[in-house]
Amino acid sequence: MLHIINTRIHKTQIYKMSCNNRELLIGNKVVVTLVFLLCLVHSSESLRPLFACDPANELTRTLRFCQVNIPVRLRVQDLIGRLTLQEKIRLLVNNAAAVPRLGIGGYEWWSEALHGVSDVGPGAKFGGAFPGATSFPQVITTAASFNQSLWEEIGRVVSDEARAMYNGGVAGLTYWSPNVNILRDPRWGRGQETPGEDPVVVGKYAASYVRGLQGNGPNRLKVAACCKHYTAYDLDNWNGVDRFHFNAKVTQQDLEDTYNVPFRACVYDGNVASVMCSYNQVNGKPTCADENLLKNTIRGQWQLNGYIVSDCDSVDVFFNQQHYTATPEEAAAASIKAGLDLDCGPFLAIFTEGAVKKGLLTENDINLALTNTITVQMRLGMFDGNLGPYANLGPRDVCTPIHQHLALEAAHQGIVLLKNDGRSLPLSPTRHRTVAVIGPNSDVTETMIGNYAGKACAYTTPLQGISKYARTLHQAGCSGVACAGNQGFGAAEMAAREADATVLVMGLDQSIEAETRDRTGLLLPGYQQDLVTRVAQASKGPVILVLLSGGPIDVSLAKNNPRVAAIIWAGYPGQAGGAAIADIIFGAVSPGGKLPMTWYPQDYVVKVPMTLMAMRASGDYPGRTYRFYKGPVVFPFGFGLSYTTFTHSLAQNPLAQLSVSPYKLNSAIFNSSSNSIKVSHANCETFPKMPIHVEVSNTGEFDGTHTVFVFAEAPRNGIKGLGVNKQLIAFEKVHVTAGAKRTVQVDVDACKHLGVVDEYGKRRIPMGEHKLHIGDLKHTILVKPQL
Repeated sequence: MLHIINTRIHKTQIYKMSCNNRELLIGNKVVVTLVFLLCLVHSSESLRPLFACDPANELTRTLRFCQVNIPVRLRVQDLIGRLTLQEKIRLLVNNAAAVPRLGIGGYEWWSEALHGVSDVGPGAKFGGAFPGATSFPQVITTAASFNQSLWEEIGRVVSDEARAMYNGGVAGLTYWSPNVNILRDPRWGRGQETPGEDPVVVGKYAASYVRGLQGNGPNRLKVAACCKHYTAYDLDNWNGVDRFHFNAKVTQQDLEDTYNVPFRACVYDGNVASVMCSYNQVNGKPTCADENLLKNTIRGQWQLNGYIVSDCDSVDVFFNQQHYTATPEEAAAASIKAGLDLDCGPFLAIFTEGAVKKGLLTENDINLALTNTITVQMRLGMFDGNLGPYANLGPRDVCTPIHQHLALEAAHQGIVLLKNDGRSLPLSPTRHRTVAVIGPNSDVTETMIGNYAGKACAYTTPLQGISKYARTLHQAGCSGVACAGNQGFGAAEMAAREADATVLVMGLDQSIEAETRDRTGLLLPGYQQDLVTRVAQASKGPVILVLLSGGPIDVSLAKNNPRVAAIIWAGYPGQAGGAAIADIIFGAVSPGGKLPMTWYPQDYVVKVPMTLMAMRASGDYPGRTYRFYKGPVVFPFGFGLSYTTFTHSLAQNPLAQLSVSPYKLNSAIFNSSSNSIKVSHANCETFPKMPIHVEVSNTGEFDGTHTVFVFAEAPRNGIKGLGVNKQLIAFEKVHVTAGAKRTVQVDVDACKHLGVVDEYGKRRIPMGEHKLHIGDLKHTILVKPQL
């Protein structure tokens, strides 16, 4: 149906048209009529042949597994019962073979959508009617917005474009995204793909993005997301150690307290359709062959409603490189019996039949795996005999103006202002009419979208963005981010001397940090640091340093250099990154991003090997992330400046005391030596939620967004080995106009928020005074056992 609403925008007559659930802004009625006709054509076009259960196929349309009025469970059983062993085995791999006699097509399970539909996997291809897709900022940048509704909306847009491409025959419906590993070590090349170092933030990002991708239906899926890489995976290739051979030695405490937290949230809160196991071993066992991690935890404790897939060639890796089993058949059997349902790679297609013949595996083991994968395909509507409720999506739903504006807005919200001496920013277009734009990242395109990206709709580079506000003098200064020489420094210095202001766009790209490529240090590469110093010294106007990177950079020299007036971290800001950077610099938007990771000094990585998985500080080891690290920082987790100022106050008096009751009273339930109660033994559902009302006042001159962080600090009692400085328990993003106030409510749950993990991996609620930190506010809650 077509809806037209007459409205006015900026005094121009506009017609707002909804076509196939899309909103378009059209400038006159003639164009409306034309687009209406195109809309009718678009609604009926379909380029993809049906995957299965084609109603025109007389041989299959009456089959029981094609009947949509029958419960999915029974349809799946019927289909599996019709397959031969050989047909079943060919469905255990990502490029699943067709079953022509049952009218089922082949299917490629591997597609990627980390921050937009990507062509990294073989499941999606660009070209023809789909030359590109909206490329949002890299995840680490979007995470810096701390805006859960934004994360979900990006997922919704990405799934619109994914469905459109599926309908066009150029993409699948199963997307192996997001990456929910924590950024444990600042050198990790794939840290850019993650939402940062805090497991709670990563878990909330995961659940939000997954809900956006998959839709909110309990049983139906728009697309199927996948949370990866389970678990304790955050090293690719460092100092001769690679991910294929790395054995992550992890305590039960760190596994429960840190590494598994985002995956549990992904399954529990996001209801994700898939989890991917990783290449590495955990405590001597490959994750894809670990029954405790897969069958017992993901499917047993967390109740995954979906399938478990291997990282690509992981089964082959643990046989051929880790030598975990003596024969390939044993490797195939070990993975399937552990709970693996799908192999990204050919290994299971080659060796599973031999495992059955040798008695290592039964056909029923294979049936259980196929039940999980085919159920997901059924929930996607792939056996319904039509393209389902999203059949109207097509090329016109990809790279729409609305989608591209959301990419710009995401970049606005994720950019972090790290330094602003003397309120040098924002620049004034009237006072700063000529701007020198300098640096190896000053006019880049693909660098802005990071890795696991697709083909962007269009780019606005930093140079192009700034050029919309001022006349620009452009000098790269270096040839690429490696910056191997200083031959271009003189021209850069000359430009800085002539300009009213200078913007240095420096940092990293995929040649420095990427999958299979971890960094060895945290300083700017090559001669970049020298370029910053020399240009700052030469510039006649304020110098703004803009950093493009996924991981943190030690820019202490620039931070402490009075000639560098401002520092901005833009991460990898996506296709509209240059426009967003310019909008921030010239004050069209006030920055509101906060760092989702700690920025360590270079000395940290000199002392700490990447292979050390322990989170907590011990002896000379300083620990990892803001939760445990004891040492100096360049910039702390959660840091970020604004053009305005905010204050907090408690709008109401929150509870000051809480009584916690166990199920029953005995020494096993209430541990008097540790003065705590296990969460699993507490009557959690009976505890009242403790609402905290925080009044946020904008006391400055600019409208702005602010993130309210609520940290909890547990009492130091008898629980051994805690070592936690503080833990983020909640955060809320709020927009406050200049001079106004907004009240934010955060509900504190004792079991969920005040628990800590002991050295045995058990979550406990310590009795005593728990301190809540909200900015510069502190509130104490006394937790007592109700005996």
